[in-house]
Amino acid sequence: MQRRIAHCLAQHAAEAPFLSSIEVAELAGVSQPSVTRFAMALGYSGYPGLRRRFRELDVRPGRGRAVAGWNGEDAGPDAGASAQAAAPRLSGGGAAVRGGGRGEEVDPGLDQATGPGGDYRRAVLAEIENLRALARSLDDPGPVAEAARLLAASRPLPVLGLRAAAAQAAGFAYFAAKIHPDVRPLHEAGSLLVDRVEQAAAAGATALLCFALPRYPAELVDALRAARTAGLAVVTVADRRVPSLAGLSHVLLTAEVGTHLVFDTACAPMMLGRVLIEAMCDELPGAQARLEAFEASAAARGVFLID
Repeated sequence: MQRRIAHCLAQHAAEAPFLSSIEVAELAGVSQPSVTRFAMALGYSGYPGLRRRFRELDVRPGRGRAVAGWNGEDAGPDAGASAQAAAPRLSGGGAAVRGGGRGEEVDPGLDQATGPGGDYRRAVLAEIENLRALARSLDDPGPVAEAARLLAASRPLPVLGLRAAAAQAAGFAYFAAKIHPDVRPLHEAGSLLVDRVEQAAAAGATALLCFALPRYPAELVDALRAARTAGLAVVTVADRRVPSLAGLSHVLLTAEVGTHLVFDTACAPMMLGRVLIEAMCDELPGAQARLEAFEASAAARGVFLID
């Protein structure tokens, strides 16, 4: 696995300083967390540190492979030679290491993340930047309003999330059920998933909400195709525009995931889900009454320790 990633970075050395960990993972045919672990094995706090090291090495297109997406062609028989020569200098290299080593540049906005615990603070600060990016995207509330209108009108409302996205879908479904009369979480993979989608459509559903996060389970495509075939409008919350999912979605809302830790963090997608619920409240005339009814019932049953 690590050899495959190393070979991929050597072959794409010229564009490596500009590739995200997800793009490297796709090129190498591995998972994004594997790329993060590879960087950490070399002594970096995460993939961004390794990418900064590539920038310091200054491997230029003329000395390696041509930048992907520019012309897609090899630079000739000497392609990758510079990368091979530079490879020994990548590991732990007395440069960028955990805790903000002397040779590691600090990302803008992350300059406070040094010293003990710096790795963890960098991850948290990067997640804050994802939330800020989400906030900027909401300057145009149109897509969220359209999504909320579609979801609020659906009876029932199926909410799909598999693997890494299951927690996001479950959290959304838990809170949405307090204002929406019929929310149905979908978390089963395989043929049962399509069954549940078709059953929701037969029961009167007109829309489906899908949470799609890396590494994007292949079953999502089958489920969304089934939803479209059944006439459901698909609203997808993803960390970026994935063509196979975007093409099956009526509304695609994006919020970045954090990649500084071994496993991705999804604070921004979770927040986007809560924003959707807030927007749905405006589209559901009985939302406030349902919420008050739940609170009264919970109080009578002593459900919570604190009112």
